[in-house]
Amino acid sequence: MDHIKFIRERIESSVKLKSSLLTNDAILNSLNQLVEQVVICYNHGGKVLWAGNGGSAADAQHLAAELSGRFYYDRAPLFSEALHVNTSYLTAVGNDYGYELVYSRLTQAMGKKGDILIGLSTSGNSPNVINALVKAKEMGMITAGFTGESGGKMKPHCDFLVNIPSTDTPRIQECHMLLGHTLCEMVELQMFPKK
Repeated sequence: MDHIKFIRERIESSVKLKSSLLTNDAILNSLNQLVEQVVICYNHGGKVLWAGNGGSAADAQHLAAELSGRFYYDRAPLFSEALHVNTSYLTAVGNDYGYELVYSRLTQAMGKKGDILIGLSTSGNSPNVINALVKAKEMGMITAGFTGESGGKMKPHCDFLVNIPSTDTPRIQECHMLLGHTLCEMVELQMFPKK
């Protein structure tokens, strides 16, 4: 096996998919509109919640931290949280009610009308994320999905869909982080304009 060739192929695959986003007006417009809604949400005292499993949970936590901490420069914190970070809650509700309800119950407890829930799932078919989106919609929250190509079963429950045109999980997650970072940067710039 030519290891250098293998590495190059993976980089080329990632670059090609990311480059395709440059002309994907549906994704660019959806992300831009989501940014506008996040800014409106924060200007009205709201919060942004995130939900995902595995690598998508790690991405959710990472992006929540970019908003609640800081991104490029010092500024006031913004309320943003990934729904999986309380392991005692997660294991208790998973045990007592079922893992498919861990995010919907916490969405019900933490969310309110006008808040935003962003679900991350490369397949778009994670039951716990879907249930959280359904609960969020029932509560009058704004919903968004970062998914793979089809949008999966999450698609009808998302006001804004960022469905990366791929079925390759690692490449999709890399694009989720690229666009998630872009969202955080745009929100920061709009909420706290540089002087």
